[in-house]
Amino acid sequence: MNGLVDQLLARLAREHAVLVRVESTQGSAPREAGTWMAVWAEGLTGTIGGGQLEFQATREARELLAGRRTIDGIERYPLGPSLGQCCGGVMFLSYRRITAADAPVLQRELVAQLQPVALFGGGHVGAALARLLASLPFSVRWIDSRDGVFPDALPAQIETEHSEPVQDAVAGLAPGSRVLIMSFSHAEDLDIVIACLKRLRTHGDLPYIGLIGSKTKWATFSHRLEARGFRPEELARITCPIGVPGITGKEPEVIAVAVAAQLLQSLG
Repeated sequence: MNGLVDQLLARLAREHAVLVRVESTQGSAPREAGTWMAVWAEGLTGTIGGGQLEFQATREARELLAGRRTIDGIERYPLGPSLGQCCGGVMFLSYRRITAADAPVLQRELVAQLQPVALFGGGHVGAALARLLASLPFSVRWIDSRDGVFPDALPAQIETEHSEPVQDAVAGLAPGSRVLIMSFSHAEDLDIVIACLKRLRTHGDLPYIGLIGSKTKWATFSHRLEARGFRPEELARITCPIGVPGITGKEPEVIAVAVAAQLLQSLG
């Protein structure tokens, strides 16, 4: 279940690297600001894209790693004829030599720049989704009201939380969190949805709220929520069923792919 951050930290315990990060871009570019790769004496972890750009950045990083050159500040790379590329934009890259001593700071930095997801439910679908999200640009707060439901070893970008009652965790979610609700009971699901709708009323900072289930389940929930005073336009903020349309398999891994794809779409 290892993500890129874990791969970096595990290898960094054994050898030094240079972290190459996209600091900013102008115009058309293959990757966005915050993208990174670790360059080792042999091999890479991650990618900044761009073909020839990545090749040149890798070469310069290895020169820095070997002590044959220094890089002061941020380097500018026009994506034009000089790099054999036709994107037409500009990328600004930083280079930073890193060792095992940098691991704690790196973990915090790299996880902090990921998109936050709150995943309610430690069942089979939740576990499949957590595994998948660990390989995508998301940090996951994985929440359940039951003890002992989470695996012992998890990637750096997944943080587990026991919350009883489970809906109390909604108040502490990071602003901008995308919420996925798939607890072990419909009663808990409803409580979490209510907590999310109340937070939308006061903060409006949950851009995506997805509830696992059928159209029948959502029809039942809608009636109960309307009876509690929630307006139709508020209920429209809930996505149920979740997942991109057209994927009909019910295996946990299939559902996870459909939901992860919808989350990526929500990033715009």
